[in-house]
Amino acid sequence: MSEQNTRAGIWLMVLTTFIFAMQDGISRHLAGEYNVLMVVMIRYWFFAAFVMAVASRKAGGLRAAAATEQPFVQGFRAVLLVTEICVMVLGFTLLGLVESHAVFACYPLLIAALSGPVLGERVGWRRWAAIGVGFLGVIIILEPGFGVFDPRAVVPLCSALMFALYGLLTRFVARKDSAATSFFWTGTVGSVAMTVVGLWFWEPMTAVDWAWMALLCVTGAAGHFTLIKCYEVAEASAVQPFAYLQLVFAASLGIVVFGESIEWNVVLGAGIVVAAGLFTLWRARARELEQVE
Repeated sequence: MSEQNTRAGIWLMVLTTFIFAMQDGISRHLAGEYNVLMVVMIRYWFFAAFVMAVASRKAGGLRAAAATEQPFVQGFRAVLLVTEICVMVLGFTLLGLVESHAVFACYPLLIAALSGPVLGERVGWRRWAAIGVGFLGVIIILEPGFGVFDPRAVVPLCSALMFALYGLLTRFVARKDSAATSFFWTGTVGSVAMTVVGLWFWEPMTAVDWAWMALLCVTGAAGHFTLIKCYEVAEASAVQPFAYLQLVFAASLGIVVFGESIEWNVVLGAGIVVAAGLFTLWRARARELEQVE
């Protein structure tokens, strides 16, 4: 039964990464035509409605989902995530899907590096070595030694740093709050924060782009739904390595649909980053098993 659950979880993770890659492609299109803040704001309106619909169906309803002893940390998490999404979508418009995702793939390494100071976890020398090798891959992607360094390349790196901090804070609040509570705060507070900012950048949209916006909202909800189901049937450590497939799907979309090119340094650097990230996931899993035994 456990093996069947793991297999189902892997397929759900593959589906989730595909959906999120499609969402990134739609975001790239819309943000190329309209203000990034407005695009993310509308997307978050639908996300908040989805979160509240899910919460209302569970025991205790919205009141139970909102209950927390860590409102400031939960609120900061939510604002951090929505800011990260804005930065990442901006990266899509500046660099494209291929390079943005290649750099963003370093976020598990950032989580490993920051888990010590943020959560007080011990990071052994093997994982520190993997982190160092991974950031060598990031340097290869960014090509700082060839010509003038392009500051736009820092955008997805900042996004990865924010997402890593968001992930660590999610683990921190999980010590007292349920996943349903964190999910509720992420959607509702994020939506309020984006509305306060995004309404100032409202632009009229064409009917065709409203259709794309509707698809963006649906893919966002669908991706979170499949991700929730994935973690319900399988352990996170077993399925997390397959999250790297989003890099493959998004890069393929960038090349086929948006006519982006992929350079040798991006392929090499991304390969190093992914390999280092997979090693850190494996070491974290090994440490968990050692502690259980």
